[in-house]
Amino acid sequence: MSILRVSGVVAGYGAGDQILKGVDLTVEDREIVCIVGPNGAGKSTLLKAIAGLLELSEGEIRLKDGLISGMKPRDIARHGVAFVPQEHNVFPSMTIYENLEIGGYVDPTAIRKRADDVMTRFPMLATKRNQLARTLSGGQRQLLAVGMALMVAPRLMLLDEPTAGLSPAAAQDLFEEIGRIRTSGIAVAMVEQNARDAMAMSDRTYILVDGRNGMTGASSELLQDKDINRMFLGGH
Repeated sequence: MSILRVSGVVAGYGAGDQILKGVDLTVEDREIVCIVGPNGAGKSTLLKAIAGLLELSEGEIRLKDGLISGMKPRDIARHGVAFVPQEHNVFPSMTIYENLEIGGYVDPTAIRKRADDVMTRFPMLATKRNQLARTLSGGQRQLLAVGMALMVAPRLMLLDEPTAGLSPAAAQDLFEEIGRIRTSGIAVAMVEQNARDAMAMSDRTYILVDGRNGMTGASSELLQDKDINRMFLGGH
């Protein structure tokens, strides 16, 4: 069953500036969906629209059977959608634990338990819980950002360029954590600059071109397509 269904979404950053031009997307339960495409294709804009950060001009977004388009971001988060932006996704001058507390704003009564669960999942956060977030490495910051998203107790996690700026080793570690998140029952929709690696660990891939759906299919099959390799993955 689809946990997320995006239908005919048109959205952008102002009148006459529609980045998305009728995009469709579905995410099934316990699925990792990768969204790739050239710069300016609308990948990050799509995640922001799902998270409620952009108003739709046309189309609708449904979570399970409920309409979430038109809701405020806080209410969408309460319905179980957690968005991790590419930048400014932690509070550098606050401790790791304080960041987790902020992540749990949708249900203050559950903050302590959820924070304990997150630190059990990511032991590094537990050992550094009283350190300021600005002392963390890039990979550790991204883990904290993911941990803050887990504080929502999400059914769906939206990740915008999660490995941007990370070393290959840190990126691989983060991909492994994303795989474990899916195994725990949380669906993932991910925009990722390391398209080949992201596709390799995802179930399905959507290729966006100029704000519209390009090709869609099983990631394993699209990775074998010579035209897709040439146009989007740097292959020959």
